Amino acid sequence: MDVQRAVVARYPDPDYLPRLRSTIDAARGAGVPVIYVSVGFRPGGPEISPRNRMFGRLAGAPAHPAAEEGMQVHPDVAPEPGDIVVVKRRVSGFAGSDLEMVLRAGGFEHLVLAGIATSGVVLSTLRQAADLDFGLTVLADGCLDSDAEVHRVLTEKVFPMQADVVTSAEWVAGL
Repeated sequence: MDVQRAVVARYPDPDYLPRLRSTIDAARGAGVPVIYVSVGFRPGGPEISPRNRMFGRLAGAPAHPAAEEGMQVHPDVAPEPGDIVVVKRRVSGFAGSDLEMVLRAGGFEHLVLAGIATSGVVLSTLRQAADLDFGLTVLADGCLDSDAEVHRVLTEKVFPMQADVVTSAEWVAGL
């Protein structure tokens, strides 16, 4: 989730994308559907309130080719034919998107979450998915956060109350 060029650029970790790529490849190889969740807005951001602290500065902004490129999924982990891409309008993967409809229509009961940032899209999506009664797994090393301590507290103390938390290698080994 939110593994877009502009987001990845703010979280420099040279091991992250290769690790995520190999995990995605293993999922595909095992027949596990891959769903990308990215944040995105219409030109001019009519769905953005200026009161929104995270996205408000984008309200009314004209379309800009570099900004549009920055919102694309990073090419190192880009979607392939057959993958599903969902566009959300806020922090949670469910907010302003058709993610729940896609999951229900596909008969999905268990989600495996990874993305940037642990304290943003992962936390918000996990909480909503748990409230929607999905089974959940979080790939601890498939998530990044700008604050290592916040990442640790979430993955070691908060997330385990609603999800299994494992490493990417552990999850792949169980496929």
